[in-house]
Amino acid sequence: MSRPVFHLTIFALSLASQVTTLSAAPQFEKEIWPILSKKCVDCHRATQVVDGRKKEPKAGLRLDGAWAIMKGSENGPVLKPKDSAGSYLYEVTTLPKDDDMFMPPKGDPLTDPEKALLKAWIDAGADFGGWEGNTEGKPADPNAKEAARVRDHETFYTALAQGVTPAKDDVIAKAKTSGAQIFLLKPDAPLLRADFLTGVSSCNDAKLEILLPLKDQIAQLDLGRTAVTDAGMKTLGQLPRLASLDLRQTKITDAGLQHLASASKLRTLNLYGTEVSDAGLKHLYNLKGLKNVFLWQTKATEAGAKQLAAAIPGLSVSVK
Repeated sequence: MSRPVFHLTIFALSLASQVTTLSAAPQFEKEIWPILSKKCVDCHRATQVVDGRKKEPKAGLRLDGAWAIMKGSENGPVLKPKDSAGSYLYEVTTLPKDDDMFMPPKGDPLTDPEKALLKAWIDAGADFGGWEGNTEGKPADPNAKEAARVRDHETFYTALAQGVTPAKDDVIAKAKTSGAQIFLLKPDAPLLRADFLTGVSSCNDAKLEILLPLKDQIAQLDLGRTAVTDAGMKTLGQLPRLASLDLRQTKITDAGLQHLASASKLRTLNLYGTEVSDAGLKHLYNLKGLKNVFLWQTKATEAGAKQLAAAIPGLSVSVK
């Protein structure tokens, strides 16, 4: 009679052992760091000198140190512990390969098992264990600096939402049926994010007018890779709370930027892959709230970027 019980006990212990193994959080240094070092760090590490030229980390993002990963890129945090869905570091590895933001853009993409490991590590709390990595450039108190940045971000959007009436459901529904994707920035706040990522080729200047009934609520707008031109910028100039605008790889030129002269709440502007030059940047000089401007693969020069940064204290301008 004891033998069946013995075998059952062994089976139960074996099963428990397997469950514990499967549910254990991945170890960063042993399982996650090899993935990042092989497929990500070449473009996202401390500044190097290669063939006599400086090679800066792309987008200001370094993945060669724990503190740097938590700091994020020039555009904000890339890692949210216990939230892989909200972590840009994981999101970009799961995008379609033809998406401009897919990572890594060159070389072998992460395999499905590697993606699963990264996801599991983040969802388990993104614990680095004892790993610190490269501490070159690490601020004396990076946590305090990051906390201050987060507080500034939250304070800004809280103030931006003051006095704003939530958009009506039927107005949002109409914008969606016209091709826009509309999201609440926060469940308990009236501010909205809009994009046309599911139909970039069909989004033109005329389509932007469907956003005007939501002009008081839209705070973030992504028009990347759409057919929007300078003519459509007139519509954007009517969004009083526009804080983040992505115009990457559109036909926007210097003439279009003049319509942003009144965008006093604008903090982030992505002009990557446009025809904008130094002349167009002058239209931005009075936007004192700007924090980040991205000018990769534009006609703007380093000299023009420096002049823009000098005109707006605290502004970060990325040219390369």
